[in-house]
Amino acid sequence: MNPLNYMIGVDIGTTSTKAVLFTEQGEIVAKAGGEYPLLTPTPLTAEQDPEQIFQTVIASVQAIMTDSRVDPDHVMFVSFSAAMHSVIAVDAQGLPLTRCMTWADNRSKTWSAKLKNELGGMELYHRTGTPIHPMSPVTKLMWLRHEQPAIFNRTAKFISIKEYVYFKLFGEYVVDHSIASSTGMMNLETLTWDPQALEFAGITDESLSAIAPTTHLMKGLKSEYAAAMGLSKTTPFVLGAADGVLSNLGVNAISPGVVAATIGTSGAIRTVVDKPMTDPKGRIFCYALTEKHWVIGGAVNNGGMIFRWVRDEFAASEIETAKRLGINPYEVLTKIAERVSPGANGLIFHPYLTGERAPLWDPNARGSFFGLTLNHRKEHMIRSVLEGVIFNMYTVLLAMEEQMGRPTKIHATGGFARSPIWRQMMADIFDQEVIVPESHESSCLGAAVLGLYATGRAESLEVVSNMVGGTHVHHPVKENADIYKALLPIYIRVSRKMEEDYEAIAEFQQRFEQQ
Repeated sequence: MNPLNYMIGVDIGTTSTKAVLFTEQGEIVAKAGGEYPLLTPTPLTAEQDPEQIFQTVIASVQAIMTDSRVDPDHVMFVSFSAAMHSVIAVDAQGLPLTRCMTWADNRSKTWSAKLKNELGGMELYHRTGTPIHPMSPVTKLMWLRHEQPAIFNRTAKFISIKEYVYFKLFGEYVVDHSIASSTGMMNLETLTWDPQALEFAGITDESLSAIAPTTHLMKGLKSEYAAAMGLSKTTPFVLGAADGVLSNLGVNAISPGVVAATIGTSGAIRTVVDKPMTDPKGRIFCYALTEKHWVIGGAVNNGGMIFRWVRDEFAASEIETAKRLGINPYEVLTKIAERVSPGANGLIFHPYLTGERAPLWDPNARGSFFGLTLNHRKEHMIRSVLEGVIFNMYTVLLAMEEQMGRPTKIHATGGFARSPIWRQMMADIFDQEVIVPESHESSCLGAAVLGLYATGRAESLEVVSNMVGGTHVHHPVKENADIYKALLPIYIRVSRKMEEDYEAIAEFQQRFEQQ
């Protein structure tokens, strides 16, 4: 292979890690990854094994280096993307005292409500940009402090999964501005830990990592891990950022007015602004990318995981059909959904199976079918599930529009983007053109582009515009858009009217599940 320059982007996601080897021009040379389970021993718990994730990172990088047979000396850098809101308590030696509490862990919901309603949570939100919700590490630390004091008092550092990986690789505790700004504890103006947030958490800044820019370079990779990954121990690592903000970069959604819509396991709507911005109603987040780029938007719990739930619980015969045909079961399910007209004959699905973040920010929210009749069949339910996920994403965009106005472009990415019907559904429900890049590795590409910028090989992040490649473009169909416009107000009213009942049914379910 010719001695070209290469770069590696690594994305530590909620259920899997991916590593992609790119040329300096953004062409994919090799990619690999591995999955790991989300551990949910109770309805409110959502944890992972941090060491299993670390080993998956090592194995993924090793795989692309082995498959590509690229000379390690030609790898310019490795840059990281990672899921937000995780918390791991570690002792003085850096050994985990807890599993990794993910964004989906809701055990701190009581403390979240207390912070939000009694302790001035809205003021904290405006300073830190993180909506008050059990996903937020500051509420997780409040829960640990009061509910798990033995562990809390033994903890030397509270870190995220990316910090755990970097500590293992380099022996240093460093957190980037992006991950730090998603903890609910970093002040957006000073870019330092917020004293009142630390007081709520019951810690000092010594219990947290040093904050550094997303472009910070890490050097001195431990020899054992360099050998395990097939890299040179002199290979620089770029600290990187959170997966959401890098996904925006990876789909070239960094210009004013351009919005990125992502549906993977969960989902998000985001856009880039040039200064920190929060919402008077506390519905959207604000996280750092660089000193000149801030990402605002809203994350939803319920994305592709809802389609997986449909597959696992309702589609045994379709799975068998897919096996016989040698195709993906999701292809069979989307073909079934295509038999049904837009609007699913008046059947509306609220996809709140794991509570919800934006725009409700309610861990007690629960899913429902509304409008169900004897005339509805399985295919109506499948289509309404797909539509419900997009409806929910659109309600987040409506909240954002109050701050930024109507978007100029929608760039869509994530696993859902492989489905033409789901992409068209987004164009129809959003009533706007939707552009989908061919590459689905947006967070890895975003990490790599950030690495080019960090190492001085790119003058600006706009270099990504030459790397995105071909796109699919979907235009709204007027007849479909009109149907969705009629259903959307009903979708919103029902979810808002159910707010008190969400809490009541969640309490009942918790009592029942504890018996």
